[in-house]
Amino acid sequence: MFSSRDAFENDFCPVREELLGEMYRANANGLPLLVENVSSETRAMLALFCYRRSHLHSLALAIAASCTERELISLGGRVGSTLYALSREPAARATPSSSYGNRKPITLSTKPLSTFAPIEDIDDEDLVEAV
Repeated sequence: MFSSRDAFENDFCPVREELLGEMYRANANGLPLLVENVSSETRAMLALFCYRRSHLHSLALAIAASCTERELISLGGRVGSTLYALSREPAARATPSSSYGNRKPITLSTKPLSTFAPIEDIDDEDLVEAV
């Protein structure tokens, strides 16, 4: 078993990248089927791995909902405890968002760029006279 310190220092995905991708793209009905094929300790490690990445936050909550509090705390300490509590809240049970589903749109400024006064060249002669 990993200590919580090891889990954060040796940050690696505990499942194949292909499986993580399938979980990321799965709908609310398909995700539990994918998750149940993963061992409970690996599931807890995966939930913590996903929780540390903002774009996988909803996936982390969905996976953590299938973990016990003891598993999450033993692998993640306080973070595991928080993840367990968040995964049990009613809002967390909503469908995990697809890659761009809940993102706020990016807006660009419509104001013109700032303009600066032109720099006037000073002749060497003017510089000598000023000194």
